[in-house]
Amino acid sequence: MQPLITRAGRFVKQPAGYTAFIPAPLPPDPPIQLDAPLASLLSKADQAVGRLDGAAQTLPNPDLFVAMYVRREAVLSSQIEGTQSTLDDVLEFELDPAGRELPQDVEEVVNYVRAMNYGLNRLNALPLSLRLIREIHAELLRDVRGADRQPGEFRTSQNWIGAANVPLSKASFVPPPPSELISALGGFEHFLNEERELPDLIHCGLAHAQFETIHPFLDGNGRVGRLLITFLLCHREVLHRPLLYLSHYLKGHRAEYYDRLMAVREEGNWEGWLRFFLRGVAETATEATNTARSIVTLREEHRSLVQKQRAGLNGLRLLDVLFERPLVNVKLVMKHLKVAFVTANKLVEQFESLGLVKETSGGQRNRRYRYTPYLDLLTEPEPIREQDVPVQTTAGESPQPQPSPSAGS
Repeated sequence: MQPLITRAGRFVKQPAGYTAFIPAPLPPDPPIQLDAPLASLLSKADQAVGRLDGAAQTLPNPDLFVAMYVRREAVLSSQIEGTQSTLDDVLEFELDPAGRELPQDVEEVVNYVRAMNYGLNRLNALPLSLRLIREIHAELLRDVRGADRQPGEFRTSQNWIGAANVPLSKASFVPPPPSELISALGGFEHFLNEERELPDLIHCGLAHAQFETIHPFLDGNGRVGRLLITFLLCHREVLHRPLLYLSHYLKGHRAEYYDRLMAVREEGNWEGWLRFFLRGVAETATEATNTARSIVTLREEHRSLVQKQRAGLNGLRLLDVLFERPLVNVKLVMKHLKVAFVTANKLVEQFESLGLVKETSGGQRNRRYRYTPYLDLLTEPEPIREQDVPVQTTAGESPQPQPSPSAGS
């Protein structure tokens, strides 16, 4: 039986009887056809990303906005993989890890935040490479679900994608076998750092799809692949700050996302995938730009309110703290402002009376205060209704006589 060959690679039957996909190196051959519809989408996406990058520069402290957006992305990206934690859960964990009972998976989301920040910091010392991807993966899975799935190491057994608990023989997609993995990853790393022969967003879209096709880890492939989009945009200086995240778009269009990736593998339809990807970039960048502008307006309104109420310099400093840590208690305010308990408590009560913060714990001790007007701007938008589709998971099991279970997401 001859292997099925497409523009994106070939399906090859393996000695164990299953058929795996071996991706062709990027860029695609024949080259991407930048027809009028695709060129128009590329132009709109480029303009939207440029506006986002410019809007970020107008923020009084862009790093605070970035920190909150990273947390938001961590929640959304992790929810795609089945976690239930919310942005408030993450903030509460950061405020008091030993506090009241939180969802067990909140630490997975916190790990995602750490992995993102770790990777961005390492980009200053390392190129975007397989080594860096492995280090990010290790941070992502440290001491959480998947910690037994070789964190920071590329897989040495076969994995596959399908509905929950589906066997290899009925998988909807089987990535390259371990014998082909290193070659595929080598070509992928070369493409990551190639000279700018392709428009940056086209390059980024191709890289994400190729990473998901290679599926190099036993767990965490989806999350690392989504992180890779942001790392590439920063690495290629399309964005000066990591503010573009596609998880909400991919979550809302999950069925089409899977279909477009499979169409690349089965038909070599890179252009269809890129049209989908660029629409997501344009929508997401526009949403982030609008959020950034709303935050600037909110900050000015609240600074004016604090000044009118004669809350003094400490009041303005507390407002700055809330943009960094929008869930606080009096102890945290004391620490950040370096003031006595009485002063901190009085400030928090004054902010509560102004409607800037809302007490959320309902207790008399260790009360927590939420900067609701700000968090409302960062709350996940209403979910886009997605098509009815079975949730795809990644499973793995070595097809050897002594199987070793593995999984990936």
